[in-house]
Amino acid sequence: MKNPSLILNTLYWRISLVLLLLLTALGGGYIGITSFTARRFLQESNQKLYGDIAAHTVKEVKPLVNGQVDTLAIQQIMHSMMVINPSVEVYLLDTTGHIFTYVAPYKKVKLEQVATAPIKQFIADPQSFIQGDDPRHPGKMNVFSAAPIYENERLIGYVYIILASELEAEVTGSLLGSYFLTMGSWWFFLTLLGALGLGLIALWYLTRNLRSVIATVQRFRDGDYAVRAPVHAEGDLGTLSSAFNEMADQIVADFEKIQSVENLRKELIINISHDLRTPLSITRGYVETLLMKKDQLSPQQQQQYLEIIMDSSDKLSHLISQLFEYSKLEALQIEPRKEAFFISELAQDIVGKYQILAQEKHIHLHLKAAQGLPLVFADIGLVERVFQNLLDNALKFTPSGGSITLEFTPYPSHVGITVTDTGSGVPEQEKELIFERFRQASTQPSSFSGAGLGLAIVKKILELHQSTISVENARPRGAIFSFSLPAYTS
Repeated sequence: MKNPSLILNTLYWRISLVLLLLLTALGGGYIGITSFTARRFLQESNQKLYGDIAAHTVKEVKPLVNGQVDTLAIQQIMHSMMVINPSVEVYLLDTTGHIFTYVAPYKKVKLEQVATAPIKQFIADPQSFIQGDDPRHPGKMNVFSAAPIYENERLIGYVYIILASELEAEVTGSLLGSYFLTMGSWWFFLTLLGALGLGLIALWYLTRNLRSVIATVQRFRDGDYAVRAPVHAEGDLGTLSSAFNEMADQIVADFEKIQSVENLRKELIINISHDLRTPLSITRGYVETLLMKKDQLSPQQQQQYLEIIMDSSDKLSHLISQLFEYSKLEALQIEPRKEAFFISELAQDIVGKYQILAQEKHIHLHLKAAQGLPLVFADIGLVERVFQNLLDNALKFTPSGGSITLEFTPYPSHVGITVTDTGSGVPEQEKELIFERFRQASTQPSSFSGAGLGLAIVKKILELHQSTISVENARPRGAIFSFSLPAYTS
């Protein structure tokens, strides 16, 4: 894993480079806009100053006589233009914009015709900033002055004067370039350095919370699982800190869960080894006795030994079945198949099955179900397992002559269920422990043995039904196990 400090420094300098490029682009854009604005200002000023030069020229001389170019008049125009503005270019046009003749330096005119729309617009509104075709640079627009030429009140052409000639453009361009190079460059670089310096300081200040989060992540990676990122800022950094804290809490919880599972695995191995050893040892002992003393044992003794072996095998089978069942519940591999059914009918079937066992122990088994019990919505097979485990537990702890009562009470949203016995009860300090795996009440009769999984299985099944089970001691003696099942709503 990369060093967080190196990651932060790399991120810092990358952001700094982006900031530098952004400022450079903004500075270049500023210079470009300023240069364009300055050139436009010069052109507009030039047109404002010399925009009426064509009108004065036409007013003083007649460049066209009977539709023909007056050479003397052209010379007079050229002399006048050179006096007023040596950089102008003079063109005589017909009414369609075709160039009759021109007076321009270096004779580099490339167009034979110019558009007349800008000329007409200028004549109509000479105060506006208007650009027209530059005959020496096809495709380029330039500022101009224009005036109509009339003969006998008939329009016969235009005087078209380019005010910003090529020479003037070169001179002004050189001056502007020199200005921006000397003045603009200094200000640009000073502004760039100042903005960059302030940006780097601000960036360093703004990333202090990010540095704190990275340091916290590094401490967490190094094993300090109690460390959490301070949530001082709002926005993305605050969200990042909160998300890391939630992730850290989840990771710690997962660690604890994994540790709990590991402890469960160790405890399960120990308990399984202990609980399986007893019935296996008993079975093995009696089988060896039968094999070694088969001819010396009477038929009654053989029958007795075989019954003990069968009983041990049943206990072993029951224990293994409980272990498989609990492991599936613990691993959430059992998905309840819920359906609506009458809980009273299920209870009657179960009580009927347990009546024989209860009578053998001289225990009275009662069923109390109120009239009109609603349907419950649950897994009927799993609920039946709950009743079986609770009745097995009650029969185990209830002495001869006692009683067990299974009672149902309807409520608007659920059905309350209690299993009450007249046994020895549950010590206060053991009320929560008896629902844990491999835990049994200290008041269990010594004649009974078990793995301590019956009530743990009950708890897991009820948790799958979003329910809980509790135990209270009855008066004068005994225990009351209580839980509920949700009523069915169509």
